[in-house]
Amino acid sequence: MMDIFKTVNNEIVRINSFEEGSWINMVNPTEEEINSVNSALSVEIDFLKAALDEEERARIESDSGQTLIIVDIPIVEKEGKLNVYTTIPLAIILIKHIIITVCLKEDTLLSDFINNKVKSFLTQFKTRFVLQILYKNATRYLQYLKHIDKTSSRIEQEVYKSMKNKEVIQMLKLEKSLVYFSTALKSNEVVLEKLMKYDHIKNYPEDTELLEDVIIENKQAIEMANIYSSILSGTMDAFTSVISNNLNIVMKFLTSVTIVMAIPTMISSFFGMNVVIPLTSHYAFFIIMGLSLAMCLVVGYTLYKKKLF
Repeated sequence: MMDIFKTVNNEIVRINSFEEGSWINMVNPTEEEINSVNSALSVEIDFLKAALDEEERARIESDSGQTLIIVDIPIVEKEGKLNVYTTIPLAIILIKHIIITVCLKEDTLLSDFINNKVKSFLTQFKTRFVLQILYKNATRYLQYLKHIDKTSSRIEQEVYKSMKNKEVIQMLKLEKSLVYFSTALKSNEVVLEKLMKYDHIKNYPEDTELLEDVIIENKQAIEMANIYSSILSGTMDAFTSVISNNLNIVMKFLTSVTIVMAIPTMISSFFGMNVVIPLTSHYAFFIIMGLSLAMCLVVGYTLYKKKLF
């Protein structure tokens, strides 16, 4: 899918041609769309296809007056009732008068730009647009990190009364998401540091503060990812102990019940023997049952006092 946008009267509108100052947004583009952009604008094919590889690393490079910036952006996917977070590459290509973005997924941070949710966004200001994308990317990481923290807190409450592996598996998925985030944020940090002194992208004084905000937000996201990852790792170890302890409690209870239930079985087996036995009167049944009940109560009370029941 390919859409072309341009800011007209401070509003983002769709257009049908590659006009100067426009933004071309390509989402999982077909070969035909890639070739059409390449033919019309002479964009490097490798630049257009770079973000289509999910394993593409974050980097910045230039060739023939064109600049490619690749950053890792966070996305959320559903696995049953649980949100699973991962990252995919986003390519930002700067050519003479047009900016191009290429990504595999549609529902990303770029949706906010398309829906006019970003202030002071103009497609004609390429450098500012790039910084706004990077700033939005860092804040999206922070937003998802908070979601992960809330989800882990909810699962933590469930695990205290659980003996199943379901909650532990969910926590493992969240821990995996944090590893992806931490790795991606560190890669993005390298791109930001290089962007500060990159000669192929013109830096304007009015955008300096925005660039500093991007760096600060990205560093904050890295710190949060590291903190949450450490907390989650420690919590996982505690969860394993809690589930094991819950299982031990149940096994102890079942063992105590088995001991108590064995008493009437043992007594009734004596009186079921094919030999002469005492208590053959009409009240024998009630005497035996009473004796069994009394012994069960004594044993049960003893186990309870020793905290074995």
